[in-house]
Amino acid sequence: MTAPRLGSLTWLPATERPDLLGAPVAAALSLLPGPAWVAEIDADLADTAAFCSAYDIPLEVSANCVVVAARRAGQTTLAACVVLATTRADVNGLVRRHLGARKASFAPQDVAVAESGMEFGGITPVGLPADWPVLVDPEVEAADFVVIGSGTRGGKLAVAGSLLAALPAAEVLDGLGQALAPAGPPSSETGPPRPMRAPDDSDVGWGERPGDSADDDRRYLEDRPPHWGSD
Repeated sequence: MTAPRLGSLTWLPATERPDLLGAPVAAALSLLPGPAWVAEIDADLADTAAFCSAYDIPLEVSANCVVVAARRAGQTTLAACVVLATTRADVNGLVRRHLGARKASFAPQDVAVAESGMEFGGITPVGLPADWPVLVDPEVEAADFVVIGSGTRGGKLAVAGSLLAALPAAEVLDGLGQALAPAGPPSSETGPPRPMRAPDDSDVGWGERPGDSADDDRRYLEDRPPHWGSD
């Protein structure tokens, strides 16, 4: 096996560095019908924009895995969406309809971490709970390699996109990734434009929530299963 040449990182077979993997990820590597590679990174640079800039990884080969909470008839289920970092998942449109939900939104950070068993900023489609749908954008499937989380903030995985589409719970969904709006011109007050950042890659929560965030959280808390606890 030949290691990928991606950015300035040194890639090793993932099985050689289990310390860089979340426990669920390490346990699930055997489900991949092909090799997975891992590279060590600075945990403070795990978020997509900072990571790509620091390690010369094009956004076009970096993929985000976002956790979605879908609600219908008082029941909440979780799913994952895998899209390139140049796009955002169409959560409250295509994903909501595909899952047959009344409402779908990015799952709160604490729920995504607790239910996946992975670190926030490192959640990845490899090793997610078996009953979660894993929706994969066709551009991810077609990629020779995509860089994804390793289950921890201190590592990144590189795998062929086709391997993610072959995961047992995976389904390729046309139109899942929607193009990001182009960055605006630089402002004289704020200096140079900020690096393009996928809306699902947030330091303060699990992605954007359209509308009044208080209303969204209130609806989520009303529907959350009892085993998720309460505030």
